[in-house]
Amino acid sequence: MSLARAIETGDLAQLPSRRDEDWHWTDLRGLLRALPPAPTPYRGALPEPRFAAFIEARIVNGEAPALIRVAPGERQTASLRIIAAGEASAHVAAATIEVAAGARLTLFETYEGLATGAVVEADIEIRLGEGARLERILLAEDASAEGVLVSRADVTLAAHAAFAQTVLTSGARRQRIETRVAHPGAGASARLDGVYLLAGQRHADLTTVVTHAGMDGTTDQLTKGVVSDQARGVFQGRIVVQPGADKTDARMGHHALVLSDRAEVDAKPELEIFADDVACAHGNTVGALDEDALFYAEQRGIPEPEARAMLTEAFLGEVIDRIEHEGAREIARAWAAERLGGST
Repeated sequence: MSLARAIETGDLAQLPSRRDEDWHWTDLRGLLRALPPAPTPYRGALPEPRFAAFIEARIVNGEAPALIRVAPGERQTASLRIIAAGEASAHVAAATIEVAAGARLTLFETYEGLATGAVVEADIEIRLGEGARLERILLAEDASAEGVLVSRADVTLAAHAAFAQTVLTSGARRQRIETRVAHPGAGASARLDGVYLLAGQRHADLTTVVTHAGMDGTTDQLTKGVVSDQARGVFQGRIVVQPGADKTDARMGHHALVLSDRAEVDAKPELEIFADDVACAHGNTVGALDEDALFYAEQRGIPEPEARAMLTEAFLGEVIDRIEHEGAREIARAWAAERLGGST
């Protein structure tokens, strides 16, 4: 069952529901009583993406082919834009990212909800060759807060490849950003980070599954979120260490601030370990702002709203500072400050 299958067939029974364990907190069948029609071609001018200054190659959903390929030893910076511009429309997008042996790619992947009530599924396939490096910075923004987005990336790593990902999202009516990594061990590494900043009645679900199949692999994961009003944040992280994947080093952390009595965070970090000689750990915390730190800031003349924003930015900064691309790091900081300034 999937949103893509439901859109293709028109069969609402194909939608994931609360009965599916991995979709328990992101029920689509209970939300969508009908699927909107396919979108008409968008003829308007597209806004410049946030990362425009750094982009060498661009692919916009709807242009063919949806393929980014980096040849052996090359370096590239590219943009993949999934744009929902048709009012109350539904469509499926797909893209393939191939980074050959020894190549390096910085990918700016944006999900831009420009219309009201769009329903989108995006299926992304990412393949990294031996010694390849990919930094994926994913920014999901829905201007109307009424859209539905499901993004799934299937990532396959070769020996000594390095995959780094940072998800930045302000949520939607329903939103799920899922990443599944096939990890070979063999000196390969994966960094999976995320920031969710949710207000109003927005919903964001960050789900990851990393499967270590061989020896000597590393995974480092850090997700932080802030929810206010009636928003809901979901984190599901699973690291699987298969038999024989000895000397795996895997770390997972999820931490969230709840700024309203009616906001909600649901978290499910999991480690499934079937090998002996490993170093694996996970941590999860959900709470409010530190009142002592807030009092300390106010005692030094900082107004309470500014103090709260400053402390929240510092809380999220640990994740944003891990972005390798300097320009993207600054844009991520500006995005967070904009959201914390009251934008919804």
